[in-house]
Amino acid sequence: MSWIVKLGKKGKKIVKKIITPAEKHYVGYTRRIERVKTGERICAMTFDDGPMGLPASPDRFEGKTLTDVLLDTLAQYGAKGSFDVIGDTSENYPDEAGKLGSAAWGGVKFDHYPDIHCDDKGGAVHNDRLIRRMLDEGHQITNHGYRHIIFGKKPFVYGAREYLPGFDAAVADLTRLDTLMRERYGYTLTLARPPHYVDKMAGGFTSYDVYERMGYQYMAASFDGAGWLPSTHEDPEAALQAEIDAMVEPMRKALEKDPDFFCGQIIFQKDGYNMAKRTPVAFALGKQLALLKEYGYRVVSVGELMEESPFTDVGRDDPLFEKLAALSKTRAIVFTDNKLRLDDKMTVGELAMLLAPHDEAISRRVAQLRKTGKASPYDGAMSYCRENGLIDASAKAEDAVTKLPDVMFGKVTDFTRRNVYAAYKMEE
Repeated sequence: MSWIVKLGKKGKKIVKKIITPAEKHYVGYTRRIERVKTGERICAMTFDDGPMGLPASPDRFEGKTLTDVLLDTLAQYGAKGSFDVIGDTSENYPDEAGKLGSAAWGGVKFDHYPDIHCDDKGGAVHNDRLIRRMLDEGHQITNHGYRHIIFGKKPFVYGAREYLPGFDAAVADLTRLDTLMRERYGYTLTLARPPHYVDKMAGGFTSYDVYERMGYQYMAASFDGAGWLPSTHEDPEAALQAEIDAMVEPMRKALEKDPDFFCGQIIFQKDGYNMAKRTPVAFALGKQLALLKEYGYRVVSVGELMEESPFTDVGRDDPLFEKLAALSKTRAIVFTDNKLRLDDKMTVGELAMLLAPHDEAISRRVAQLRKTGKASPYDGAMSYCRENGLIDASAKAEDAVTKLPDVMFGKVTDFTRRNVYAAYKMEE
C-alpha cells in the first residue's frame, strides 16, 4: 500500500475522531447497510465502478475484459456478486489525468472509467454484453451514479474535484442510470453507493435524502477487499504480488482467528484499475473465494444477504423478526445505521416516521430544506402528523412517547420501540 494513502487514511480517521462530531443516527427510510445479523456463514461481495471493457492489467487472461474475468471467477465458485455500476463518464471533460498512484490518476476534476480518454470502454452505456451477462448469471446491479460525480465537497482527498450542485442534480444523475436499467433491461435498481462515499451535499441535503427520493437503500461495506490500493514496489511483478497479498492475507488471518468473522458482512471490491493501473482483483478474487469456501461460506448478492436479515442488530431468532421485516418495507422504522434499537424508549419524532406516509415525510422535508436550508430528519413526518392529529401539536421530536393513536395500535405496557412496533396494526 502506498505510504501516502496509508497516511491519508490514518490522518482522516484522527481528524474525524477529534474534530468531527459523532454521527447522529435517526430513523429513516434509507439506511446504510454495512452488514446484517446472522449466524449463517453467508456474506456478500460488491464490485464498484464497472463494467470494464478493457483487459485485466497485466493481461494474463487472453484479452478477456476484467469484468468477464471476475464473472468467470465467481461462476467457478458458485458465488454471486453485487456490481455497483456507473453509466458513462464520457461527458466529464475537459479534464486531465492526475499523477499515477494518486487518487486523481483517472482525472483531476472528474472520474473517468475505466481510464481517462477510454470512457467508451467503461460503464453500462458502452458494455451492453457485460450487463446482460451479469443479469443472465444471477448477479445484482446497483447504482453508483451515471457520471460517477461526487455529491458534495471532499477537500481532504479530492479538493480539486467538481461535485454535483445539489439535491436535484444528484436525483437527475441517478435517474439516468435507473431509467437505462429499467428501459433497456427491465431491471429495477434498489441499492446505491455514493461515489467515494461522499454524503453531505449543498443546501443541507445528504445522500440519504437522495436515496429516499429514489427508493434506494444505501449499500456500504464492512470489510475492504483492498484491491484499489497501489503497492510502492518499483518492480511491477513484486508490486502486483504485494497487492494480491494485501487482498488475501487479511481475510485469511481474520478467518483463522474467528471462522465466523464474515457472517453477514459485505466485502468491498473494485471492477477496475487501482491507482497504479493494475487489477490485482483479477488474480486475488479466486484466492479469496477459495478461502471463504474452505470455511463453509456462501457468497451471495447484497439483496440476498438482506433477505436473510435486513437489520444489523436483530436476526431471525427474534420473535418479532417477521413483522419488523415486513414493516420495514413500507414504513420508516430503522435507524440510518441499520439498527432497530428495540429496547430504547421511542421518541415522538420516531413515532411520526412510523405513521407518516413515505411521500409526505420526504416531500415536506425537501420543501423545508429548499425554503430554509435547514430541516431535522423528522420535520417532514412531524408536519404531516400534526396536521392529521396523530401527535400533539406542541410535541417536539425529541420528546418521549406517552400515548399512541388508539385506532392504529393495540395495548402497550410501555413505550419501548419493541412494544410500540408489536402493538402497531399492520395495513391489510
